Amino acid sequence: MPLTPIIEAFVLHFGEMGSHWGINRTVGQIYALLYVSDRPLPADEIAETLGFSRSNVSMGLKELQSWRLVRLQHLPGDRREHFSTPDDIWQIVRTLAEERRRREIDPTLTVLRDLLMEPPRSEADRLAQRRLAEMHDLIELLMRWSEDVQKLDNKDLVQLLRLGGRVVALLELKNRLPLLGRGKAGRSRPETTEADALAGADANDNNDTDRE
Repeated sequence: MPLTPIIEAFVLHFGEMGSHWGINRTVGQIYALLYVSDRPLPADEIAETLGFSRSNVSMGLKELQSWRLVRLQHLPGDRREHFSTPDDIWQIVRTLAEERRRREIDPTLTVLRDLLMEPPRSEADRLAQRRLAEMHDLIELLMRWSEDVQKLDNKDLVQLLRLGGRVVALLELKNRLPLLGRGKAGRSRPETTEADALAGADANDNNDTDRE
C-alpha cells in the first residue's frame, strides 16, 4: 500500500500519540494504517509499508486483537491472514471505552471496595477511607453514566453530544428559577419549566440539523 503525504502524516502522528494512550509507536502506526486503508491488509504488506520487522507487526496485531480493535479476515484465493478496522467509527470508540474500563477502571473499583471493607485501625485510616469512598462513588457515578450512554444508538449519541452547552444552560436556569420566583413575588406570570427549556433545546437542535 503506497503512503501518500496525507496518509504518512496521519500514521506518523498516530504513532507519536500512542505513547500518551498507553500503546507503543509501532502499534499506533499499524492501527492508523489499517484505519485509512481501503482494503484489509496482510501482515507482510503492513511490515513493508511501514518499514517494520514482521515480528514487530505480528506482536502489534496481537495487541490490537486483544483490544478488539482489528478484525481478522481471510480473502478468497489468498491463504494469508488479512486485518482491518471496524467501518463504524462509533463502534471503535465504544470498543475502546469498554476495553479501557475492563483493564483500568474495574480493577481500581475492586481495590477501592476491598480497602473500604477493611476495619480502620486509626483515625488516619478513617480519614483515608472517607476520601476513598468519595473517589469510589464518583467513579461509579461516571461508570453508570457511561453505561447509559453506551446503550444509545449512534444517532441519539450524536444528538446528546450536540446538546452540549444547552444542558449546562438548562442546569443554570434550574438553579436560577427559585431566585427569580422570589424576586417577582406577587406578579402573575407563567414560570418557565424544565420541560419547556428542554423542548426549546430540542427545537434548536432540530433546527441545527435541518440547516445541515
